[in-house]
Amino acid sequence: MAKVIEGLYYSESHEFVRVEGNFGYIGITDYAQHALGNIVYVDMPEVDDEVEAGEEFGAVESVKAASDLISPVTGTVVEVNEALEDEPELVNNDAFENWIIKVEMNDPSELDNLMTAADYAAFCEKEG
Repeated sequence: MAKVIEGLYYSESHEFVRVEGNFGYIGITDYAQHALGNIVYVDMPEVDDEVEAGEEFGAVESVKAASDLISPVTGTVVEVNEALEDEPELVNNDAFENWIIKVEMNDPSELDNLMTAADYAAFCEKEG
């Protein structure tokens, strides 16, 4: 069973948001990194890029497949996790610690459209 962390928000495309104030740290879930296998590349936007809820903002490539990254919220990229440029496998080590982008959210109420940990765990079981 993939790890799910309480207090985060989850999307059906297997991204998570960890909220700190008006900022959201966005990454892929443990379930997603397990499904992808060994991650070899993370394609990230630039700082100051705009991301939009439900829209693609990058991709994760593994030895098995490439998967688009879909933003769970709308906002402006204020930081990218540069460690992933040299060590994309960090996502496999701990998907929740190794977020991909930090976004200043335009509309935190968008979080209401996402799943809780319990909802996401149930969603993953159905997918499984």
